[in-house]
Amino acid sequence: MTSLFFDNALLPSGWATDVRVDVDKDGWIKQITPGASADGTGHHDHIAVPGMPNLHSHAFQRAMAGLAETRGPGEDSFWTWRQAMYRFVEQLTPEDLGAVAGQLYVEMLEAGFTSVGEFHYLHHDQSGQPYDDIGEMAGAIASAASDSDIGMTFLPVFYAHNGFAGAAPADGQRRFINSPERYALLHNRITEIATALPDATVGITPHSLRAVTPESLNAILSLDNACPVHIHIAEQVREVEECVQWCGQRPVEWLLEHVGIDERWCLVHATHLTAEERTGIAKSGAVAGLCPITEANLGDGIFDGVNYVNEGGRYGIGSDSNIYISVAEELRVLEYSQRLRDQGRNRMTNSGSTGRALFEKSLAGGAQAVGRKVGKLETGYRADIVALDADHPALISRNDDDWLDGWVFAGDNQLVSNVWVGGKHVVTGGRHTERDKVRAGYHKTIERILNE
Repeated sequence: MTSLFFDNALLPSGWATDVRVDVDKDGWIKQITPGASADGTGHHDHIAVPGMPNLHSHAFQRAMAGLAETRGPGEDSFWTWRQAMYRFVEQLTPEDLGAVAGQLYVEMLEAGFTSVGEFHYLHHDQSGQPYDDIGEMAGAIASAASDSDIGMTFLPVFYAHNGFAGAAPADGQRRFINSPERYALLHNRITEIATALPDATVGITPHSLRAVTPESLNAILSLDNACPVHIHIAEQVREVEECVQWCGQRPVEWLLEHVGIDERWCLVHATHLTAEERTGIAKSGAVAGLCPITEANLGDGIFDGVNYVNEGGRYGIGSDSNIYISVAEELRVLEYSQRLRDQGRNRMTNSGSTGRALFEKSLAGGAQAVGRKVGKLETGYRADIVALDADHPALISRNDDDWLDGWVFAGDNQLVSNVWVGGKHVVTGGRHTERDKVRAGYHKTIERILNE
């Protein structure tokens, strides 16, 4: 048994004082006791909040962060960025992926993300052929998760086409491509790999409607009727237009009518929606997977967060292309995008603290999307806990919700002082215990890739 003590902690019922958290040997919260004594506890901190789930990550893209910021000839867009990404991904070996993912997961933990949904589509070797172990690349991700201790939801991606109506894949996509039959083998193998990690889970992940056909989508969905399902959807205007050309319907409109999405689903980005599509997602119980930093970096557009929240819609945050890792910054960009569009303030809440509303909604939506009992300081949940530095300039002499507003709107990653995952103390004094070792491996990998 591990016992932790916090002067203040954000529980499902609200802020509580003198909170003792007892964690069993398997990493689950056995008991939460407000108004307790610190006697006999192993760690004493001032402010505790639940660790944030990161519902959408492409780990390998951390290695190209900042390398696609030079304007080329002609119009620069998501589609030109994608070509740069395809060229970069051709170089990566399983060892490279492991080093990059390790660096990324350390950064996530130091930022206050304690679990991740790894939307993984780099499956095969440089020629496009499966490795002898079809899960070789997923195994590299698993090793990085194990070394860093981040909580893991594997989201192996099914990718078969380069456009609607079953368009042939492009050469730059050869490392992603599977048939439904080979995807079933991959999914089974990754399910085996996941058993080596504590409380890991595996979802089903059609990349996007443009990367599947209705027949192949139905085939992969039949593999498991209970696990999380994630899909990129309506991220770009061109994607919406091409979907209409294919079937006469917009992407979310098609999903709502033909698939019947529910609480298992995470619709990543969902940027370009009609009012009817937005309301349909909200009523379905699905999660909108928002990645505000990436969406801003790629010029995707602005999600209609205000109306979606007013309709009871659920959302969580992810770091997607991993150009910058920060819980606070993702939430800040989400709120500020709404303010810029509407020319108003405090948009993502109808009353009270905006920081708390953003934080708690993202905890709940993120936990639902990754399919794990995380995101709450409550008996029976994983002991994923983040302690904030009460002496940080953004938090001095503040209390309760002002701590969250200070973190989200005036703070940074330096505000995260200690982090536990499954009760294991993995970040202390703002530094991950394996930071130096992981960074050395990352440095060696990036130096080789960029100098080849």
